[in-house]
Amino acid sequence: MKFDIRVQAATQFVEEQSDPEAERYVFAYTITIENCGVESAQLLDRHWIITDADGQVQEVRGPGVVGEQPLIAPGERFEYTSGAVLKTPVGSMRGSYGMVGADGSRFDAAIPTFSLSIPRTLH
Repeated sequence: MKFDIRVQAATQFVEEQSDPEAERYVFAYTITIENCGVESAQLLDRHWIITDADGQVQEVRGPGVVGEQPLIAPGERFEYTSGAVLKTPVGSMRGSYGMVGADGSRFDAAIPTFSLSIPRTLH
């Protein structure tokens, strides 16, 4: 496959920045983007769909990730850490990265759904 971008997420509850009484739950997530294809691809933009336990949805769109638009060569990976704030102790995130291949073709790399939850709320 010419373009094969795989995305994995690891999450962490950030207790010291959270305030449950104010309905503020802060989560950090580390994303690993791996190019398993045969051509280089550059990440141009992101689209996140963040859903809390009440069904409230936030959509976030913007250029790059953490101020970068990384070019990822075949066999390479790019990792970054960012954060999200929810009003509930449980939620989820999913989305896509807008990518461009070395040949100029645009495509989206899916970000599979992953959970955000404070410890001991999901089993």
